[in-house]
Amino acid sequence: MKRLDDTTNTTTSESESSEKDRNFVTALARGLELLRAFGAKEEYLGNAELSNRTGIPRPTVSRLTYTLTQLGYLQHNQYLEKYRLGAGILALGYRYLANIGIRDIARPHLQQLADSTDCNVNLGAAEKTSMVYLETCHGSGPLIIRLDVGSRLPLATTAIGRAWLCGLPDERRDKVLQELKQLYGKDWPKLEKGIQKSREDYARYGFCLSEGEWQTDISAVSMPLVLEDGAEIMAINCGGASLRLSHERLVEKIGPRLKEVADNIRHELAPKR
Repeated sequence: MKRLDDTTNTTTSESESSEKDRNFVTALARGLELLRAFGAKEEYLGNAELSNRTGIPRPTVSRLTYTLTQLGYLQHNQYLEKYRLGAGILALGYRYLANIGIRDIARPHLQQLADSTDCNVNLGAAEKTSMVYLETCHGSGPLIIRLDVGSRLPLATTAIGRAWLCGLPDERRDKVLQELKQLYGKDWPKLEKGIQKSREDYARYGFCLSEGEWQTDISAVSMPLVLEDGAEIMAINCGGASLRLSHERLVEKIGPRLKEVADNIRHELAPKR
């Protein structure tokens, strides 16, 4: 499967970071940037490739990859002189997922919707400028593309990413939009229009629509999942083949069902009085 998130230089100016926040540890941030540089199907990357992707100087990359290898977060292939993600990353991922009780609560609701609509239903959270699937449920309908837990999608161009944006407080949303503007450059005006349309759809329907926008043969509805009075903001979506999901079905059938799912999840997560 091709990599679905955006490959870009994500390192910001170190001098700006240190001036803005004295508590910001640049070395730690750089190490995490190296780990994020690995794509879903890019098993091995060398120091030069990591340097190009992150903007981190190659001598620094060499020291970081050595350290991460010693800690078990990277594995070094001496024959290729390249690195791959190590078991330490997998352990962290599983610990994170295991500690998110929302997955256990959300899964039966997501699966029920997937079964009744023959669509794919997913729960996702934002990670920088991408959305990461935390839970995926597949219906029996034809799969245009199979995405599993851990799959990354671009935040700006997908229904689930735009729905997440709709759930943010104004100040936080404006900050994210500025980051996306810098990321996409000359392509931003077109993407900004799509995001604005999603916000209008959300205001009108209570969910966002994507009709062949991210990929021409896929349509979906999505909405934010705002938890703990805004302390945690995720998003859920329901999508499938565009030929099966007309505008009317999305608006009149799928969207309202998705809202019910979100209400049920929030209700189960609400503190018991």
